[in-house]
Amino acid sequence: MSKKKFLAIYAKSFNWAGAFLPKEIYEDCSSLYNFCRSVDDIADCDDKLSVKVQQMNTFIDSFNSKNCDDEIILDMKRLIIKYNISDKIIFDLFDGVKTDLVERLELLSEKEIFLYSYRVAGTVGLMMAKILRVNDRAALLGAIDLGIAMQLTNISRDVIEDKMSNRFYIKSSFSDLKNTIGIADEFYDNAFFSIRAIPLRMRFAIVVARRVYRRIGYKVLRCGNFETYEKSGRIYVSNFEKIFETILSLFDLLKLSHAKRSANTTAQYHRLINEDIDYNARF
Repeated sequence: MSKKKFLAIYAKSFNWAGAFLPKEIYEDCSSLYNFCRSVDDIADCDDKLSVKVQQMNTFIDSFNSKNCDDEIILDMKRLIIKYNISDKIIFDLFDGVKTDLVERLELLSEKEIFLYSYRVAGTVGLMMAKILRVNDRAALLGAIDLGIAMQLTNISRDVIEDKMSNRFYIKSSFSDLKNTIGIADEFYDNAFFSIRAIPLRMRFAIVVARRVYRRIGYKVLRCGNFETYEKSGRIYVSNFEKIFETILSLFDLLKLSHAKRSANTTAQYHRLINEDIDYNARF
């Protein structure tokens, strides 16, 4: 399966936005996604827990091996060298996926939710920023913000599906859904100004991805109550909605050129993450 088809099947929102990236950057982002998806699939497959734990350990051993012949891992190692990506970020991702390798997962505190969201998605945002040639520290934090925002959106969208897998990231109530989406909005807002640090020819793709993914949370809120949400099935953004959000993204791009940095509303959440993760060692 080609990289493009792989990305199109598993990440339609990102694939839509990726159409606005230069070809080389898009291909490298696809390689990054292939790697992250391969890790994530270990936790999400239907095998027994003991088998998944073994598969995860084997994958990490392959990543650590100097004689690895796995094409996806080799491609990721190429990106690590090309874009100076710290191995610490990769192992943060591994730690996040290993969080899911338990019989029952229940995140009981805000810190656990933010730490998990950083590990499984903030890391991806950070690596993506490296591929987009972002080096400014504040902008790298913004990339983490966008990754966490998207993960919180995923969590709010997938409560029923996750419950069937014995995973409880938040409680099964509409008030918790609204609270999670509200916090995601803080991360989306805080990430906006940082997009200006991305080279101009790659900036629009991230503006589009931010808008399209954020739309999922708004569609969850439109359910109005948990019973309607429960019956709604998988919530997604249609092609028409993607076109509409892409048009609105043009105005975001204009707004971005005149935007001033607002108060950092996510600093309190990052302080919780920084109790366990040293961002400086990853930047």
